[in-house]
Amino acid sequence: MNLSKKIDFDTKRKMGLNFMILVVMVSWFWSIPTTCALTAKQQKSRQKLRFDQNGEFKILQVADMHYANGKTTLCLDVLPSQKASCTDLNTTAFIHRMILAEKPNLIVFTGDNIYGYDSSDSAKSMNAAFAPAIESNIPWVAVLGNHDQEGSLSREGVMKYIVGLKNSLSKVNPPEVHIIDGFGNNNLEIGGVQGTVFENKSVLNLYFLDSGDYSKVPTIPGYDWIKPSQQLWFERTSANLRNAYIKGPAPQKEAAPGLAYFHIPLPEYASLDSSNMTGVKMETYSGDGISSASVNSGFFTTLVGAGDVKAVFVGHDHLNDFCGKLMDIQLCYAGGFGYHAYGKAGWSRRARVVVASLEKTDKGSWGAVKSIKSWKRLDDQHLTGIDGEVLWSKSTSGSDGVKTGSEELNHQFASSKSQMWSVK
Repeated sequence: MNLSKKIDFDTKRKMGLNFMILVVMVSWFWSIPTTCALTAKQQKSRQKLRFDQNGEFKILQVADMHYANGKTTLCLDVLPSQKASCTDLNTTAFIHRMILAEKPNLIVFTGDNIYGYDSSDSAKSMNAAFAPAIESNIPWVAVLGNHDQEGSLSREGVMKYIVGLKNSLSKVNPPEVHIIDGFGNNNLEIGGVQGTVFENKSVLNLYFLDSGDYSKVPTIPGYDWIKPSQQLWFERTSANLRNAYIKGPAPQKEAAPGLAYFHIPLPEYASLDSSNMTGVKMETYSGDGISSASVNSGFFTTLVGAGDVKAVFVGHDHLNDFCGKLMDIQLCYAGGFGYHAYGKAGWSRRARVVVASLEKTDKGSWGAVKSIKSWKRLDDQHLTGIDGEVLWSKSTSGSDGVKTGSEELNHQFASSKSQMWSVK
């Protein structure tokens, strides 16, 4: 997200352009078979991620670190008492705290990982920004925001560098696609518990897309959007995963649930307000509090049509941290994480945690995904947990998100072997 956000977004959605008509124009670039054939190396990398023996898979989302030069880069929008000593290293410390407290199975960085304009060396900034994840030996993946490429590396160069870092599961782009817009489009398959009939099935699918930086069309102002080529890749990948899931072993009646991660929010986020969301919408740079593209690419319609994605997670708007349901899809922000990113003095930096839990089969073994829950943690003295809620449940599919009470939220925190974190 641009620090000043001087671009005028008042024209957003008024243009009413729909870019889905371009799908036909890009489809000839593709040579995706009905079932994607993976190399043994690719299959092995995908099988590394699976639910643990407790039937859970936990994801830590880190949005908008805006990392630059470490201890010489000062914080923005903090209390006067914090200004003298606050630097990028506060962002590093926060990641360490989150990893120790939550012990995630996967860490997802959702763009503006570095603030290229202020970075003296993009590669060094990324080394420092991702260091806590690398040192933890926890698998991680990153998508690009609108600031990552503003330093010494191009957008492609940034993603290639990320792909080469230790424990990174990012890809420059899907290997089965010849031409696709952006960099970092990728999907990960999360296998069932080892030793069960679901161990070789992807019971949770994660999609990562490059939402771009700024519009390249002179007559269209503002931010970029997810292009038809990316949407076509998503549709075909989703369909292939659905077909594989409903077949044996352990054939299922519908697709496995999916989660999507990218940086810039979809225009549909603007339809949510305090009456139908959990969290806050405090951005003021645009009339509706959402800094999306000024045109609607139709990707939300694509998600609805695919039917498997239950929640979308973005960053970009640092002062928004809500989740709200629209047409059975949860639209979620993480809230601003980094200290060199704009924020609000006195409003804690934060991170989002998502946990998918499996159901038990009739034979007492772990089966398919039963529920997807989420909460946020604040970078305060107690690493306070807030806004616990059920984003999706197999038994209540189609109903609104259900807030979890303090007792259940405390149980989740206790299960991560944290201390007795306070819960608002």
